[in-house]
Formats: sequence, C-alpha cells, structure tokens
Amino acid sequence: MDKTGWKGHVSMLGANVMWGLMSPAAKLVMAGGIVTPLVLTDLRIFGAMVLFWIASLFRKQERVCPKDMAKLFIASLLAIVFNQGSFIFGVRLTSPADASIITTSMPLWAMVLAAVFLKEPITGKKVLGIAAGAGGALLLIIGGSHPDTASTTGNTYIWGDLLVLMAQLSYAMYIVLFKNFVTKYSVVTIMKWMFTYAFVCTLPFSYKSIAATDWNGIGWNTAGAIAFIVVGATFFSYMLVVAGQKRLRPTVAGMYNYVQPVVASIVAISLGMDSFSAVKAAAVILIFGGVYLVTTSRSKADMDAETERQQTSHQKPIRDLRNTGRSAPE
Repeated sequence: MDKTGWKGHVSMLGANVMWGLMSPAAKLVMAGGIVTPLVLTDLRIFGAMVLFWIASLFRKQERVCPKDMAKLFIASLLAIVFNQGSFIFGVRLTSPADASIITTSMPLWAMVLAAVFLKEPITGKKVLGIAAGAGGALLLIIGGSHPDTASTTGNTYIWGDLLVLMAQLSYAMYIVLFKNFVTKYSVVTIMKWMFTYAFVCTLPFSYKSIAATDWNGIGWNTAGAIAFIVVGATFFSYMLVVAGQKRLRPTVAGMYNYVQPVVASIVAISLGMDSFSAVKAAAVILIFGGVYLVTTSRSKADMDAETERQQTSHQKPIRDLRNTGRSAPE
C-alpha cells in the first residue's frame, strides 16, 4: 500500500474513533436534561462552522465558483443536515439497540451506490468483507444491549427506524457522489461552507430550544464533553473524513463505520460498564478482517488496468509477426 493509501486509512480510522468516543460523551451531556439532542446538534454545527472559518484565515483564500457553491449546499444537506437531523429524531422514536443495528447498513449502501454511480465492481470478496464487518458490529451491539424499557408504540418504532436508515443512506450518498468533488478544494474551504449552510438550515428548527436552555446550569464536566464533541468529534473528524474520502474508495471509507461500536465497547469496558469476552474478541476480529477484505478487493481502476494489460499482451504478438514479415494467425 502506498503512502497516500495509508493516509486515507489513518484519517478514516481517526474520524471514526472520535465518533465512537462521542457516544459516551453525548450521553454525559444529555444525562442532566439541560442540553437536548437538538441543541447539542446545533452546538456541533455552529462550533465547527466557527472553527473552520477561523482556520481559513490562516490559509490561502480559495474562490469557489457559484456552481460549486450549489454543490457544497447539497453536500451539506447529505453529510450534515439530513444525516445528523434524521439520526437524532430517529433515535428519539426508536430504541437505541435498533438504531445501532441500522447504522451497520451504511457500508452496504456505499457499496451499492458506488456500483451505480461510480461503476465500482461488487465482488465476492467485497460482499464477504461487508458481511464480516456487519456481523462483528452486530455481535458487539446485541451482546451489550439491554431490553428497552421505553413505552414506545410499534408505529413510532417503524418511523424511528426509517429515519435512522435515511441518515445512513444520506451519508453514503455524500461519500459516493462527492468522492471526486472533494479533491477540487482544500478541506477547510469545503467544510467551512458546508457547516455554514448546515447552520443556516438547522437554526430555524432549533433557536427556540437554544433560547430555552439553562446555560448557567451546565457543569464543568458537561462543558468539557461538549468541547470534545465540537472540537474533536466534529471539527477534526470531518477534516479527517474528507482527507480519507479523497484517498479511499467509498466502500472502503464506509467500512470504517464499524470501528465506532468497537470504540464504544472499549470505553464501556474501561469504565466498568461492561466486561471483555470471547464474543467481543471475535467481533473485533470480524470487523477488522472485513475492513481488510474490502480494502484488498478489486477496484474499478484495478479491473481497467487488467483489461488494458490483456489488450496490450494480445496485440504484442501481432506486432511482432508484422515486424518479421509473417502473417498473423487467423
């Protein structure tokens, strides 16, 4: 694997590790009941927007043409507004266990969409890798889940599940459709506009909740968790995602989604909330084995290169025969 490929893998791993750490941090923030999920989402978007604009002041300014500004607006809807908004409202309507299980569908969506829009081949090795990763994630999720005691109706569960599924589809579409576009501008330029658009879109739905929040009642632990979510799990994570998106195939990038339950499980074990077992060890092996299989599967570029080699090797004997004055076999 070349240096560029390693940078892509490290970037996606780093982003998903921080997203995995965000789950316990978000639970800590919302445990007191002061900060609602909607307010926390708006804090993430607003904080990241400010940080990206500050970062842009220390870089050479890039002019984005109006056509690309429209593309960045669509990208912000897919990667931030629809993804985060659908997930938060979906989690409120369904059980945490169901939501966690549905999130494992994202790499599958990425594989299908990449095949449709980017003509990436769906190979047996790739399907096996996604199945292995999904199986490992499900082992971690189901093994650590508990019966949900919330009194939620079946119909509400269905709508919640559909919203969580929409969040995964939305993010997979962003990874696939904007695979080539993100190479056109710097990470900071792309992210500052995406988060600006996202903030403008979400503020009308959240400003009442923000105004009603008792900010004086937030303790230092909660404030620290919010800071990590904004700076680490949003600002740095989204930069790493774009860096990985530039260097990796969409299906490979999507596979790192399975790292999140591994990180959540490690945190739970470290805090004494869970215990390590053979099942969890098997789950981790399946997840990283699945990532390896998808990473080493044949890409469209590999298949095109192989076809070109075959055509070249077929034409070479004909050229040699012509040079010797003999006729080519019919």
